[in-house]
Amino acid sequence: MTTQERTNLVQELKELNALKAEVKGSKCEVYSRVCGYLRPTSNWNDGKREEFGMRKFMSVSK
Repeated sequence: MTTQERTNLVQELKELNALKAEVKGSKCEVYSRVCGYLRPTSNWNDGKREEFGMRKFMSVSK
């Protein structure tokens, strides 16, 4: 990587971080299927939340 490429990347990162700082949003509730019914993940204990991050999600087609 040349010095100019590095300078360009650093500048682009600064611009993107500035744009990210301007983003306004709201909290999003995440639901997951547990034993056949949907439950909000915010109600889970710390261990279950950690395990949720390690899950692999698959799509099954008919």
